[in-house]
Amino acid sequence: MTTKHYPPPGKKMPQSHERSIPAVDHGPDLYLDFQGQRLLNLASNNYLGLAGSKEMKEASIRAVEEFGTSSGASRLISGNYSLYTALEEELCRFKGTDAALVFGSGYAANLGILSTLAHRKCLVFSDRLNHASIIDGITLSRATHVRYRHADPEHLEYLLAQKPVQAPKILITDTVFSMDGDRAPLPEILNLCKKYRVLTIADEAHATGILGRGRGLVHELDLEQEMDLHMGTFSKALGSYGGYVAGSRELIDLLVNRARSFIYSTSLPPAVVGACLEALRQVQASPQQGEKLLDLSRQIRSFLQRLGYDTGKSTTQIIPVIMKKSRAVLQAREDLVRAGIYAGAIRPPTVPEDSARLRICLRADMTHKEIEVVQKAFSTISARQYQT
Repeated sequence: MTTKHYPPPGKKMPQSHERSIPAVDHGPDLYLDFQGQRLLNLASNNYLGLAGSKEMKEASIRAVEEFGTSSGASRLISGNYSLYTALEEELCRFKGTDAALVFGSGYAANLGILSTLAHRKCLVFSDRLNHASIIDGITLSRATHVRYRHADPEHLEYLLAQKPVQAPKILITDTVFSMDGDRAPLPEILNLCKKYRVLTIADEAHATGILGRGRGLVHELDLEQEMDLHMGTFSKALGSYGGYVAGSRELIDLLVNRARSFIYSTSLPPAVVGACLEALRQVQASPQQGEKLLDLSRQIRSFLQRLGYDTGKSTTQIIPVIMKKSRAVLQAREDLVRAGIYAGAIRPPTVPEDSARLRICLRADMTHKEIEVVQKAFSTISARQYQT
């Protein structure tokens, strides 16, 4: 019996856009192993270097020794062991909210939020460069998806003014954009949402642990009382896995009862939850690590700009090195590997056409030695050769 293989619908993907899974070991570490080489890792979201810390490992081990290796079921059945309660109570203190809920991933959290709060008669306003999980959550909700130009409050107000006053409205935005490293104009957005009576949701995935003494951009700007829901992840700066939502008791109870990605998923295993709890405590104990990383980012970004590289509008630890064409980015990645650096090559459809880039992710555990490696590597290769 033979199996027929059907091509995906639509046009064939250009070869320079095709993806493959890299054979990488020690992917979260400061140095990883790739093709027999030990390379400085500028591709990981482990921004604070917590994933390999002694404290995080010990917290995971303690959780396994007490609770085993599996949660056993969804949290509404039998998977709600006491570590979950401790984690959500810590999240409430961390975010300054009445309630919090942990999901299996950040992706699942956004799907759960949007499929619960939005519906067919709802309008969801979303930044054009929001994460894919937000786009998919809006699609799943069957709400009308209203996309505004990236970080453009004027365009957002134009769109808000065109819609019926009585229509239920939600706005969701990344606070730090994952492929550009820039920040959402939250004060302007929240003023508009107040004017037009819009429920607001912030995705702090790439801001958590870094901005606002680790609590995110909303807290850095003292806007926590203006934001209805705060979403974030443990899988990036917090060095573990999972997603969370923090907000009012009413909204969190609604998610517990209606968010399908929460209700119908086996809960996170004890090792992961133990590490998440330890990560929150680490960030609160050393909130200066985020500012240290932002200082390092300013230094590296300025250096790259002096060499002629286009770093977009980045203001955070994520620095795009925009080369426009996919083939140029793939060549630059190979050249960096030869110079001792591993970086992500980001191409369409993850980013718009003619905006392919290297995605440089800096880390708080980098020292002067690693800074020199980065500077030497980018000085060796030429910005001009990738832009022609």
